[in-house]
Amino acid sequence: MNYAVIRYILGLVILFEGAFLSLPCIVAMIYREARGIPFFAVMLLCFFVGFLLSHKKPKNMQYYAKEGFAAVALSWILLSFFGCLPFVFNGDIPSFTNAMFEMISGFTTTGASILSDVEVLAKCSLFWRSFSHWIGGMGVLVFILAILPMGGGQNLHLMKAESPGPSVGKLVPKVRQTAKILYGIYCFMTLIEIVLLMFGGLPLFDSMLLSFGSAGTGGFSILNSGLADYSPYIQYTVTVFMILFGVNFNVYYFILIRKFKDAWKFEELKYYLFVIAAAVICITYNIRDLFPTLESSFRHAFFQVGSIITTTGYSSVDFNVWPEFSKVILVMLMFIGACAGSTGGGIKVSRVILMLKTVKKEMYFYIHPRSIRKIKFNQHVVEHEVIRSINIFLITYMMILAFSTLLIALDGFDLITDFTAVVATLNNIGPGLELVGPTSNFGMFSDFSKVVLMFDMLAGRLELFPMLVLISPITWRDTKVFKKIPKYRKDSPGV
Repeated sequence: MNYAVIRYILGLVILFEGAFLSLPCIVAMIYREARGIPFFAVMLLCFFVGFLLSHKKPKNMQYYAKEGFAAVALSWILLSFFGCLPFVFNGDIPSFTNAMFEMISGFTTTGASILSDVEVLAKCSLFWRSFSHWIGGMGVLVFILAILPMGGGQNLHLMKAESPGPSVGKLVPKVRQTAKILYGIYCFMTLIEIVLLMFGGLPLFDSMLLSFGSAGTGGFSILNSGLADYSPYIQYTVTVFMILFGVNFNVYYFILIRKFKDAWKFEELKYYLFVIAAAVICITYNIRDLFPTLESSFRHAFFQVGSIITTTGYSSVDFNVWPEFSKVILVMLMFIGACAGSTGGGIKVSRVILMLKTVKKEMYFYIHPRSIRKIKFNQHVVEHEVIRSINIFLITYMMILAFSTLLIALDGFDLITDFTAVVATLNNIGPGLELVGPTSNFGMFSDFSKVVLMFDMLAGRLELFPMLVLISPITWRDTKVFKKIPKYRKDSPGV
């Protein structure tokens, strides 16, 4: 284990968080808020701690998957720790556990909140809360890779640990250049949404915060009513951008270099759009009697489907009172999630497609035992290692889901509340059903349950294994275990 590299990476992450904290300080100055002083204090603290950890660059910058996974997991925990301190110090969220929950929910783009009244927060707190979505959407380490040359030639391990999807590749030969392209597309699309929302009559502040939430597919609202009080134009605009940010960013890269046919060849994109269209049609028909016009039924169905499948978590209506058929569809969308390589969470459309193709292949094998069929995805043969990793991911996912539901059941709430709370946090969605529905919050859970749900949010955002690697004892043991194994002599019994 190269501890020096981990220390150095953590230092860089904390330094960058200090730089990010300057933005809510500026917001506090603009609105003349005294509650912005703790943001300035924590910013200085981040600069101090970050400098201590990163001022001396390690001589050996080589690191591998183990160091990459551990560094990413620790980075997100430290990001949330320092990021929650201003809320505690300025009194907006006095409880450290609640503040940590809120910040982890922000950085992991979950959007699950413990707050019952967000409108009492200071403007600087509202900004930092929503901006955390934007930071976490693409990943802070991907941002660092885009800005700084890390060296060591193993930067793909960081991207693999932080980027969602069954596999992560490079758009161009250099990882740093790939990170620049990704963040360039991310910033450009965010800016377009801000402009379009301002065109619809929203102030710059509101437009920025809603765009941060939909770009990072986070879902923190700045009003207690969510997006219910906004105009249909605003709701449609946010819906479209939520869906756009749920698309694999490789598609946008091919569009950028004018390879439109290659962009449309992405099989995952076609299935993603098909699932959205089918869900919207079914729900619109199912809830048509709950709204005065067919257009309003379609708009709310379109909004909630886009919000749930991209794991954004915004709400334009209380879908907790919708018919069971519609709620079941939304729960299914929670599991499916967005595309790999997007800012969305969930299992990912590509994994679902490959799992279904695996089932189809097995069924065909039972009928024709001597046949040889290969699974293809995006017109390429899928390696067995990819299928194996998906199977392991699904097994691990189900174990965490079941065990987390069991643990928070100790609080004594109903099964639907407990189950959808874990589903909403593990898939980075935000709202669930019943007591954690779109008009409720997670504040009623005990501190123990909140810790479990915090782990689920981090595990879901980091694709499970970085968090498991971090807490596994074998990660931190001396890897040179073979030195302890005695050598066998030729005359040893059984040899």
